[in-house]
Amino acid sequence: MTTRILIADDQDDVRIGFRLILDSQPDMTVVGEAADGRAAVEAARLLRPDVVLADIRMPRLDGLEVTRLLAPETRVIVVTTFDLDDYVHAALRNGACGFLLKRSGPTLLIEAVRAAMAGDTLISPQVTVRLLRHLRAPAPEPAGEALTSREREIARLVAHGRTNAGIAAELFISPGTVKTHLANIQRKLGAANRVGIAAWAWNSGLAASE
Repeated sequence: MTTRILIADDQDDVRIGFRLILDSQPDMTVVGEAADGRAAVEAARLLRPDVVLADIRMPRLDGLEVTRLLAPETRVIVVTTFDLDDYVHAALRNGACGFLLKRSGPTLLIEAVRAAMAGDTLISPQVTVRLLRHLRAPAPEPAGEALTSREREIARLVAHGRTNAGIAAELFISPGTVKTHLANIQRKLGAANRVGIAAWAWNSGLAASE
């Protein structure tokens, strides 16, 4: 199925750039654009996209408020130029399923959309390590459900901001195998997504090991 995307940003060049990147993918199509937050909410309710890319700083309504109004019925990925922890925490609290810096590049933008469609959360690696040091970890591994050595290795890489593709390349396994391992790790830890996995890795001390 084709993922339908709405782009909300008050800068024309950003919207054009995102559209070119996303429309180049065979499984994605941009169904609309909005230049301010209120227009984004109205467009999302009319067009019913699968994913909304919402800039944080927009007129009328900012991206955080757009996220609060649309999530979780609509998957919202917050994009911003500003690498501020307060923005990241607020976006996640409001239900965002991704947080990207605009300088992250096209590959991560595409991966973030696919992660959102898979029910996952992707945060730009530039902010992941700093952010996740301070997040509350999920419950410890239940007895009898300890992570395998490979699962612990993958959890550590997630905590250091690696994408699925990056983990696959580093460990010489397929992205599909990484995804399977992540699903098992989430189940064992009781984590909702990769953010929870990374938080556990930092709080348990696993991520500090190199």
